[in-house]
Amino acid sequence: MGEWSEYFEDFPEENSANYVNGRFDPKGAEALRTAEAKLRRDQGKLDAEIRAIVQKHRTPAPDKK
Repeated sequence: MGEWSEYFEDFPEENSANYVNGRFDPKGAEALRTAEAKLRRDQGKLDAEIRAIVQKHRTPAPDKK
């Protein structure tokens, strides 16, 4: 018996990752995954930039003794 990846290569309609809005659309599903990955990368860069700005403008904490 082969690997799951081999099975899905032979029967792509059985792979739930190839469905978009309940319709079999492997190209659309791949495009959606690519767009979501790009969005996550872009959001991560923006979050890092916001953290840097906040850190730069944060007032220093008073020394505790």
